[in-house]
Amino acid sequence: MTFTQPRHLSDAVVPVSPLRNGDDARIRCYTSVFADLMEMRAEPRTVATYLDHHDGWFRRCAAPMQVLPLGHNGYALTLGRFGNFGFEVEPTIGLELLPQSEGVYRIVTIPLPEGDPALQQIYDVAFNASLQLERGEGDQALATMVRWTLDLSVWIRLPAVIGLLPEGLVQSSGDHLLRQIVRQISRKLTWKVQEDFHATHELTCPPRRQARF
Repeated sequence: MTFTQPRHLSDAVVPVSPLRNGDDARIRCYTSVFADLMEMRAEPRTVATYLDHHDGWFRRCAAPMQVLPLGHNGYALTLGRFGNFGFEVEPTIGLELLPQSEGVYRIVTIPLPEGDPALQQIYDVAFNASLQLERGEGDQALATMVRWTLDLSVWIRLPAVIGLLPEGLVQSSGDHLLRQIVRQISRKLTWKVQEDFHATHELTCPPRRQARF
């Protein structure tokens, strides 16, 4: 399949997911929203230059998750195994790291150029993250605070046998598992970005903050 690079990958037409709008009772949607703060001990311009060159830090910091490039700003990212009641999938999603706009960066879901139609009937992912750069205050006046938020939704078509379980149990257990996965992935990625930035700029890395979620 030939993939034509649009001006931005996010300009590509995203097909309507059969899972998001279907009426199949086996489809479950699990959602989570998180926010956190990351300290960078450098001025915002230096941090922005680092974030702009995501072709270096993103692949290093996402490891051990598998990352494959898609054009200039996109990546195919394998999140790891997601499971509920013994049913597991290993989602791979397309992400685009949009160029900054007034100190705000966004990461959004994009279609995979060669997605497996069979897997599209099993799961779908909507990933929407933003990072905002703010100059520190007081003792942190020479630092940059990076505030980020992540809104993640995962649709999964579960086996029919799951329908025999109470609805509340199926939904709550899936929500809890998704929160655990996002907490682990997002927190580790935050630490790695901090450590990578300070290491590449020969700066002392701040101590790890207590997770806010």
